[in-house]
Amino acid sequence: MFRFFESFLSPTGDASRPDPHPVQPPEGLVPFYWHFVSQAKPLFAALFVAGFSVSVLDASVPWFIGRLVRAIASTPRELFFGENHALLLAMVAVVLLVRPAAIATQNMISHVAIMANVTNMVRWQSHRHVARQSWPFFQNDFAGRLASRVMDTGPAIRQSAIAGITAVWGIVVYGVTALTVLGRIDAVLMVPIVAWFCAYAVLLRFIVPRLRDRSKRTSEMKSLIVGRVVDGYTNILTVKLFARLAQEDRHVREVFDQHTVAYRSQMRLMSTLFISLQAMNALMLVGETALAVTAWQGGRVDVGTVAMAIPLTWQIASAAGWVAVQVTDMFENLGTIQEGMMTIARPIALQDRADAGELAVDRGEIRFDAIRFGYGKEAGLIHDLSLRIRAGEKVGLVGRSGAGKTTLVNLLLRFHELEGGRILVDGQDVAGVTQESLRGAVSVVTQDTSLLHRSIRENIAFGRPDAAEADIVAAAKRAHAHEFILGLEDWQGRRGYDAHVGERGVKLSGGQRQRVAIARVILKDAPILVLDEATSALDSEVEAAIQDSLTALMGGKTVIAIAHRLSTIARMDRLIVMDHGRVVETGTHAELLARGGIYADLWHRQSGGFIDEAA
Repeated sequence: MFRFFESFLSPTGDASRPDPHPVQPPEGLVPFYWHFVSQAKPLFAALFVAGFSVSVLDASVPWFIGRLVRAIASTPRELFFGENHALLLAMVAVVLLVRPAAIATQNMISHVAIMANVTNMVRWQSHRHVARQSWPFFQNDFAGRLASRVMDTGPAIRQSAIAGITAVWGIVVYGVTALTVLGRIDAVLMVPIVAWFCAYAVLLRFIVPRLRDRSKRTSEMKSLIVGRVVDGYTNILTVKLFARLAQEDRHVREVFDQHTVAYRSQMRLMSTLFISLQAMNALMLVGETALAVTAWQGGRVDVGTVAMAIPLTWQIASAAGWVAVQVTDMFENLGTIQEGMMTIARPIALQDRADAGELAVDRGEIRFDAIRFGYGKEAGLIHDLSLRIRAGEKVGLVGRSGAGKTTLVNLLLRFHELEGGRILVDGQDVAGVTQESLRGAVSVVTQDTSLLHRSIRENIAFGRPDAAEADIVAAAKRAHAHEFILGLEDWQGRRGYDAHVGERGVKLSGGQRQRVAIARVILKDAPILVLDEATSALDSEVEAAIQDSLTALMGGKTVIAIAHRLSTIARMDRLIVMDHGRVVETGTHAELLARGGIYADLWHRQSGGFIDEAA
C-alpha cells in the first residue's frame, strides 16, 4: 500500500531521459507557487476530497450525540436497542470504520504521497535551475544562503499547500453544519456562531498580511545566518590563521540579533492571534451554552438539541485554534517561499541561443575579433582587443595583475557575455554554440584548485566520467600523483583512490590538490588547454617533474598559459603581453627581451620567481 501511494510522483523525473533544459520557475508569488503545486494536481485534489470527507464525518459526531441523547430521553430502557439499532449501527460504522478509513486515506495522501515527493521535486527542480546560473551569480551571494533557499522552499510549498487544503474544510464544514442544523431548530442558536465568524474574519484580516511580511523578514535573516556561518566554516583556516574568532563572532552575532528581533516580532503577532482567539472561543461557547439551556428551559428545544449544540460549538472552537495554527504556518511558509523565490525564480543571465549547436573542434584555432568587455562599467577592462592563436600554437599571456589575462580566458569560456566583438574557435562564434560543448573542448587548470568532496577516483574521472580504472591511474601517474594517492586514508578508513578529499579538497595539501587537478585535465584530453598559474602551488622538484608531463600533454593542442613566474612560460611559441586590457607586445621570449619593453621590465624585476607588482 505504501508503494502504491509513493508511486504517484517521481521527484527527480525519469533518470533515463533527463531534460537538459529545465524550465525556469516564473516570477511572482502566485505563478511561482502554482508552477510547483500544479505538477502534483491529482494528489492535492485527492487531499482536498479526503479533507472534506474527514471534516463531514467529524461534524456528524455531534449530530449522532444529539440523536443518541434524544433517544435515551424519550425511549423506555427495555425498548431502546430495538427501536434505535439502526442509529447505533450507523454511529458505530462511522466512528469505528468509515472515519478511521477516511483519516488513514488522508494521511497516506499527505504523508506518503505528497510530503517526500513534492518536497524533493521542488528542491530538485530549483537546484537544477540554480546550478545553471552564470558564474557571476554564484560570486555575488553566499553558497550557504543559496543552498538554504533551495532546501527550505520545497518544504514551505508542500506544507503551505497541505495546510491550506486541510484548514479550509475544518472551519467551513463545522461552521456550515452548525449553522444549518441549529438554524433549522431555533435561529437564535445561530447568533453566537455568526458573531464569532465575523470576529474571526476581522482578526485574520488584521493579522495575516502583517504575519506574511514579518515571516518573510524572519526567513531572510535565517538565510543570512546560514550564509555567514557556512562562509566562516568554509574559510575556517583563514579565520584561525589570523586569530579572528572574536571578529567572526561579532560578524555572525549581528545577524543572529537581527533574526531574533524579526522572530520576536513574528511571535508577538502570533501570540496576539491565539490570545484573541481563545477569548473569542470562550465567549462563543459560553454564549451558545447559555442560549441552548435557556431555550431548553423555555421548552423551545429538547435535551438532544442541547447535547448537540454544545459539542458542535466546541468543535468549531477547537477547529478554529487548529486552523489558526495552520494559517500562521501557511503564511510563515509563504514568507520562506517569497524569500526563496528571489533566488530560484531569477532568469538565467547567460543562456544558450535557441539554435545553439555543438562546437566542433578540428584544429583548435582561436580568434579574438575586436572584443570589448568591462563588467558593465563604462571605463571597461578589455578594449577592442584582437588576437589570433593558431591551431596547435602554445602562447603565454603575460602582464601585471589586473591587465585582463584571466578575464580574457573567462571570456573564451563564455563565463561572461561580450560587450562587443566576437570570439571564434575554428571559425565558430562561441556565442552561437552550447556552453557545455564549448567548455567540454577546453581543459583548464587554475591557480586556486578546489576539489569535490568525493573520492580521489571521482575527482580525477570528473574529466572523463566513463574512463576505465587503468586510464585514471595512468593520468595520476603522469601528474606525479599516484604515489601520494596510494598513501591516503580518510576519516572513514577509505584508502588510496577511494579516499575522500574533504570539502574543496581540504584534506590535501595545495600541491596535492594541484596534481589531482592536472591528472583530471590529462584524463579529459581536450583539444584546447588553459593553464592559469597551473604549477604555482608546487615545490620546485615536483614542478620540474610535472613540467615534463605538461609538455607532453601540450602536444597537438592549442595552449594558453598564464603565469607571473615567467620562467615557466618562457619556452612558449609566442608570448603575448597585456596591459590595461590591450595587447601591447607579442613575440618570443628572446624577441621581447631584445625589445626592452614591458616584458623585459617584468623579467628583470623578478626576484625569487616573483614579479614586483608594485613597480
